[in-house]
Amino acid sequence: MLAALAAGMTSRILPVGALLSLVPDTLLAKVAAARFVAWKGGATPPLVLKDRKGRTHDLAAYRGKVVLVNFWATWCEPCRDEMPSLEELQDRLKDRPFALLTVNMEESDAKVTGFLQSTMLMEDSLVVLFDRFGTAAKDWKARMLPVSFLIGPDGRIRETLLGAANWSAKEVVSQIERLMPAKGGRSGA
Repeated sequence: MLAALAAGMTSRILPVGALLSLVPDTLLAKVAAARFVAWKGGATPPLVLKDRKGRTHDLAAYRGKVVLVNFWATWCEPCRDEMPSLEELQDRLKDRPFALLTVNMEESDAKVTGFLQSTMLMEDSLVVLFDRFGTAAKDWKARMLPVSFLIGPDGRIRETLLGAANWSAKEVVSQIERLMPAKGGRSGA
C-alpha cells in the first residue's frame, strides 16, 4: 500500500499525518515518541527568501544564533496546529541567541495572511518566509510537512524533526537551549 502511494506521488509534498494513517499502530507509538534526529544530509543549504513585507532574510546573517527553520503550509493541519506553540517558543527565547524562521510552501501572500489573521497569532509575531516555487524545500529535502531543522550558531544543521511538535514543551526547549552559545561564546554542542 505504501509503495502504491509513493509511486503515485513522487514529487508532491504530503502532510505527515497522511502517511501516518497508513502506518500500523505498533509503529505509531515509536513515531510519536520520536523527536529531534541528528542531521546526516550534508552541508546546510542556502536559505534566502522574502518575508510578508518584502524584506529578504538570509540564513547566513543569523550566524551566532541557534535557528529553527520550520517548513509549513496552510493546508497542512499539523502545521497549523503547531503554530501557537512556535509563537510561544519564540516569545520564551526572545532575549536569547535564537531565531525562528517559518517557511511557507508555495502559497500566496493573501492565503497566508488570511490564515494568520484567522488564528490567535499576534500580528507579525512569526517571521514567515515565502518559498514561492518550492526551491528551498527541494534544497532542504523537505518532502513532508511539517519539517523543522535546528541550526547551530556555526550555521550547520544539527538536527531535524519530522512532524508537528509542542514547541513550548520543556524537553523541546531544552534541546534547543543546549545548542545556544554559553556566555563565553561557545555553544553547548
